[in-house]
Amino acid sequence: MGQGFGGEAPRQHRQTDLRQAARYLVMIESGGFAVAQLFLDSREKVGEFDASTEETAQMTSGLTPMLGATGADWDHALRGHSAAERAAAEVYTLDV
Repeated sequence: MGQGFGGEAPRQHRQTDLRQAARYLVMIESGGFAVAQLFLDSREKVGEFDASTEETAQMTSGLTPMLGATGADWDHALRGHSAAERAAAEVYTLDV
């Protein structure tokens, strides 16, 4: 009889810390397309996707954006964007 008969027993799960929740959603134009970028409190980028998705609409529903991401706290996080793109960006503070 072969040694491959049957299935492996599942391993015990390890409890790990959960990732931090995103605090900011920035909708900004990039190369002619609107993208949504997710950031932590520390302005570390944790995600990016097309801003025209249904999920973007759900996340921003009922929230009022701050217009412009021109402050010094956004310099490093949005370093690949022009000053005009940053000035037109919409910054949403997500309910966490």
